[in-house]
Amino acid sequence: MMKNKYLITICLLILCNIAFGKKKQPNILFIMSDDHAAQAIGAYGGLLSSLNPTPNIDKLASEGIRFENAFCTNSICTPSRACIISGQYSQTNGVLDLDNPLNTDKQHLPIELKKLGYSTAIVGKWHLHTEPVNFDYYKVLPGQGKYFNPNFLEKGKGDWPKNIVKSKGHSSDVITDITIDYLSHRDPSKPFFLMHHYKAPHDMFENAPRYDDYLKDVEIPEPASLYNQPFWGSEGTRGKNDSLIDYIGTSISPRHQQNHKKPTNYTNRFFGDSIDPKLGTHLAYQKYLKDYLRCVKGVDDNLGRLFDYLKKEGLWENTIIIYTGDQGMMLGEHDLMDKRWMYEEAMRMPFIVHYPEMIEKEQVSDILINNTDYAPTMIELAGGKTPEYMQGHSFINTLKGKAESNWREATYYRYWMHIIHHYVPAHFGIRTKQYKLMFFYGAHYMPKEEFAGHYWATQYNGIDQETPHSWELYDLKNDPNELHNRYNDPNYKEIINQLKSQLIEQRKALNETDKNYPEIEKIIKANWDN
Repeated sequence: MMKNKYLITICLLILCNIAFGKKKQPNILFIMSDDHAAQAIGAYGGLLSSLNPTPNIDKLASEGIRFENAFCTNSICTPSRACIISGQYSQTNGVLDLDNPLNTDKQHLPIELKKLGYSTAIVGKWHLHTEPVNFDYYKVLPGQGKYFNPNFLEKGKGDWPKNIVKSKGHSSDVITDITIDYLSHRDPSKPFFLMHHYKAPHDMFENAPRYDDYLKDVEIPEPASLYNQPFWGSEGTRGKNDSLIDYIGTSISPRHQQNHKKPTNYTNRFFGDSIDPKLGTHLAYQKYLKDYLRCVKGVDDNLGRLFDYLKKEGLWENTIIIYTGDQGMMLGEHDLMDKRWMYEEAMRMPFIVHYPEMIEKEQVSDILINNTDYAPTMIELAGGKTPEYMQGHSFINTLKGKAESNWREATYYRYWMHIIHHYVPAHFGIRTKQYKLMFFYGAHYMPKEEFAGHYWATQYNGIDQETPHSWELYDLKNDPNELHNRYNDPNYKEIINQLKSQLIEQRKALNETDKNYPEIEKIIKANWDN
C-alpha cells in the first residue's frame, strides 16, 4: 500500500512539473549572410524592393519583427563578428581589424548558451581566425572561403587547422545542406543553438549558374548620389577642393585611381577604359548590382529550403529564427562600394526575428540596437541573464511587445582600419535617431614600424600617411540619404555640441578612447573644436 502511494506521489510530481514547471526552451537559429545590406531586402523598402529579391526573408519579417535601426559598431567582417559573439565593442574584445584574432575565451555566446543546456554549433563562415572551440560542433570555411567547391574545417576531423574536408557545389547550397544534415542528426534531448552563416553575397560575387539569367533584362534603379552630390562629404572624404577625389573610397564610376590602372579585384572589371564616363558608370552599376543580387537570390532560395525543412520536422514553432548580415554594404550610394563607412548603407544591418510564441506578426521597431546587443538578447531568450562583462544590452522586452527602460539614445561606431583595401579613412562617430556626427581622423592606429608582416603593408599606397581631418553632420530626419553635410551650418551648432558631449561620454563608458594611441589622441584634441 505504501509503495503504491509512493508511486502515485511520484507520478503526481512529474505531472505537476510538466504542467507548472519550466517552459520548454526554444531552439535558436542565428542566420547571418555576409554583406547583405538592408536596402537589398524587400521588406526594408527602397530602390531595390520592386525587384523582389528576397521573398522568403520578406515573409519571415512579415510574420515577426523587423528592426529599422539596427547598426554595426565596426563595419568590417572580422570585427563585426567578434562584437556579435562577445557582446563587446572592438577595444574590449581586442578585434580592431581583419588581422586581430578573437581569443577563444571571448567566444562568450556559445559558452553562455552551453551553460543553459544548449547544444551549440556553427556552420559556414567564421572568419575569426582561432578555432571555434566553444561550440559542440563546427564546420566552417577557412578564412573568407570559396564560392565554389569550398573546403571546410570540421570538428572531429583532425587538429585545427588541418581538419580540412572538401565539398562540391556553390557555397550557399553546400552550407544549407550541412545545416540540414546537422539538424537531422542533432541530440533531440537538448535545445539547439545554431549559427548558420553564408559567405554570400560577399564581393567578389560568384553566383550559382542557375542564376545567370536572373535580372538579365531588368534595369536596376540607380541612386541619385551615384552621379551628383555637391553638398555631401568633407575634406576627410574628398580632399581639399576635391583634391583626393580619385584616392579616397573605391568607386562604381571611373573616379577612383584604381579604375585607371591594371584591373583589380574590385574595380574596372566593370567597364572599359575608353568608354564615356557616365555610360561606364551606368554599366558598372548594373553589373555590380546584378552580380550582387544573384548571390542574394541564392541565399534567399536556400533559406526557403531550410525553412521548409524546419516546418516538415515540427521545429518551426519552437525555433527562434534571427536573420541579419554582418554589416551593410555600399551599393553605389555616394559612388562607393564595399562597407567600412559610417554612412547609413554600410552601418545599417538588417535584423529580423521570427518566434510565433512570443512575437506578433508584422511588428516593426525603431529602437536603436547594435551588434553588441545580439548576444545578450539571445541569452535572455534562452532563459539566462546578460553577463556583466558584456557591453551590449538585451532588447527582449521589445520582442515581447513591451517598452525598454533607459534605452540608449545614440549608438557608437568606429572603423579602425585606414586606407587598406578600399581606401577608407579611419573614423568614428555617433548616431541618434535624427542625427549622425562623424569625425574622420584619417590615421592608422599602428605605427609604420609595426606594419611589416601584414599582408597589406606594401599593397596599398598611403596607409602610413594621414588623410585630412574633418567632421560631418547629417540631419537624418530631413536628409535620410545623407546628401548635405551640415557641420558648418550655424543652425546646427547647438546640436553638434550636444552630440560631441554624448560622443565623449560613450567613448569613455565603452572603453573606446585613444589613451593607448597617443598620435591619434593628439589628432582628436587638435581638431575637436574645429
